[in-house]
Amino acid sequence: ETPEGAVSLGLEVLSMKQIRDTLLDRQLMREIGLSGSLESQQAALQRALAGLGQNIDGSADIKATGSTTGGLGAAIDDFFNAFQNLASRPTDAGARQTLLQKAAILTSTMNEADTRLAQVQSDIDTDIGGNVDKANSLITTISDLNSQIARFEVAHPGSAVDLRDQRQARLEELAAIIPVRVIDLGDGQVKLTVKDAGNTDIDLLSGNTIYGALAFNGTAVTGGASATAIALGSGSMQGSLTVRDGAIQTLRDNLDLFADQFVSAVNAAYNPSSTVGGDFFAAAGTTAGTIAVQGGLTAATLVAGTGAAGDNSIAIAVAGLVNQNFSVGAGDNFDGTFGQFYSRSVSDLGQALSTATSRAADQDKIQQLVRNQRDTISGVSMDEEMADLVKYQRAFQASSRVFSVVDELLDTIVNRLGH
Repeated sequence: ETPEGAVSLGLEVLSMKQIRDTLLDRQLMREIGLSGSLESQQAALQRALAGLGQNIDGSADIKATGSTTGGLGAAIDDFFNAFQNLASRPTDAGARQTLLQKAAILTSTMNEADTRLAQVQSDIDTDIGGNVDKANSLITTISDLNSQIARFEVAHPGSAVDLRDQRQARLEELAAIIPVRVIDLGDGQVKLTVKDAGNTDIDLLSGNTIYGALAFNGTAVTGGASATAIALGSGSMQGSLTVRDGAIQTLRDNLDLFADQFVSAVNAAYNPSSTVGGDFFAAAGTTAGTIAVQGGLTAATLVAGTGAAGDNSIAIAVAGLVNQNFSVGAGDNFDGTFGQFYSRSVSDLGQALSTATSRAADQDKIQQLVRNQRDTISGVSMDEEMADLVKYQRAFQASSRVFSVVDELLDTIVNRLGH
């Protein structure tokens, strides 16, 4: 056992060096952080889109993805088609029952979509909590490695190469979660810092001293001795929060706007005289999560017109809403028809997923390029090692041949010439 590690008898270790490029190490950690962010965004957006029961193809067309009702888009179309069918057969009991079934499917599908999107956001929070625990574990491991490296390198700086390699691997795992900055303390140990919103350093670790654990309070990740909110510029937690509070929340807000406009427009057309209890949808259900058919509405109480039996004026008015253009300038919640607004909202989510997927693929190539550049300096080339082994083998064979010739020569001179 030597300061440089265990060696075989008969060998003398002169020195061992760890050849690293600090600049490339830092650059690779930055690229790993960006990859972690984009991969998290991609995964969260995929779950959100699946929650709608829709997918987006290359032309941004909305299609069903296996839902029994064909997704929310199909449920909206079926609802207006059912009113159109009632308009053509206003006294038909079957048409009335079909309409109520389609309305129930629409409301339940919208409720489920909001619930699933909320669950995706909740799952993201759970993932962030898991990443916080993992990051804290990595920081603890790095602290332990700092102590070991400092102890082994007291008299031989830079000799704990295996421990340094282990620490670098843990640092890269940490960089995939949070944008940490590594500062060399000069005694074999490192310091870890992050930035707050004011670009001020927050110390997470110095040597073997940990300055408070990371935590997630539902809105931000905090760290340091004073539990300061961290500015997440990269890493998986940043990607998760970006999608949770960005594309997914925007879609939920848009669905709420859609539901509010849908309820008010349908009720206005179905109950033009504003009769108490005469609405089609419950007035209190103005969000995607609460929209519901008016309680007590049955096939018998459903109306198709305001006049005598056979009048279909109400059914025609409601069915015509499918082509009505709404305007924010006129006090509506959005511009365009119901179908256009819903398609635009879902397409925006699909476009966000497409962008994240494309950027993640490009970032993976950049990360691999930087890793290859670092490996040309710090990595081990198996071809080079094999060439060296062959060279050493040939040198050994040549040396053995020299000894063999000398042995034969001595044998000839001493033994045979003497006779």
